[in-house]
Amino acid sequence: MQETAAGTGRISRRVLITPRSFGSASPQARRMLEENGWEIVPNPSGGTLSPEQLSGLIRGVDALIVGIDPVDATVLARADSLRIISKYGSGVNNIDLAAARQMGIAVANVPQANVNAVADATIGAMIALARSFIQADASTRRGEWKRFTGTELWQKNLGIVGLGAIGKAVAKRARGLEMRIVAFDPFVDEKAAEALGVRPVSLEELLASSDFVSLHCPLTEETRGLIGAAQLGLMKKSAYLINFARGGIVDEAALVQALRAGTIAGAAVDAYEQEPPPQDHPLFGLDNVLVFPHMGAHTWEAIDAMSVAAARNVVEFFQTGTCANLVVPPPAAAGL
Repeated sequence: MQETAAGTGRISRRVLITPRSFGSASPQARRMLEENGWEIVPNPSGGTLSPEQLSGLIRGVDALIVGIDPVDATVLARADSLRIISKYGSGVNNIDLAAARQMGIAVANVPQANVNAVADATIGAMIALARSFIQADASTRRGEWKRFTGTELWQKNLGIVGLGAIGKAVAKRARGLEMRIVAFDPFVDEKAAEALGVRPVSLEELLASSDFVSLHCPLTEETRGLIGAAQLGLMKKSAYLINFARGGIVDEAALVQALRAGTIAGAAVDAYEQEPPPQDHPLFGLDNVLVFPHMGAHTWEAIDAMSVAAARNVVEFFQTGTCANLVVPPPAAAGL
């Protein structure tokens, strides 16, 4: 039974928030929840929760604001009060959507909040790869004075896999470098692509022609393992692969082999099949790959935007029965 928040006349509901960065850029998101009678249940570990840990926290919770923590069927089976999951970000591959739908739990995300952050990170990684900036920094700090000869992005070929909001934002930035841009997306908006100067092509043509291949598609059954040994073999030996999307899109064993064999020149990886990856992950021992801790969306601006949007999803859902960016809508007859 829900309790009335003292002195407010509002029903007090509980929201479990797992991302440690939630609300760290400004108090706006937490204030929104608290002013609407929500009791915030924090993540006690400060890190990514396992299904077992999440299962121990989910009982008696009306809403869940979740990051990359796995929300599987075992977690949802323990959720006796849960009405909505609000994803702190865009990708919902860590949530069992079928189980949520079966249990009548709504799922929403915040697809626009981190677009600029990830697009900026993508261009930054491309430049760092092309010019060996991180390796040059480490070498100089060791007291060496080596010359690192790289390649320019100017007027090179860029292949974007997934021309959604982030893919479009990357294309806009790449146009400033006069890059020739192609894209593979089965659901491409051809008018939008034309306006951006992007030519839709097959995945095979994109891989064979691009100097830089950047992944910006969601992880689904169709995209899992999309980039494997055969696809890496189509790429130029001088080409670079950039993944700020999801780890499962790339076959990591095949990528390691391609980097070791010189099948491609290098890669930048911000997402992994297992997160966090093991400390002895073979990618970490390679000189021609840049590895990041799934930080592409982490700017102060994006953190604030994601926090506010995720909180607004929860507040609006309980006020109106719906909210923006529903991935799994609530049952039509459900009452609040």
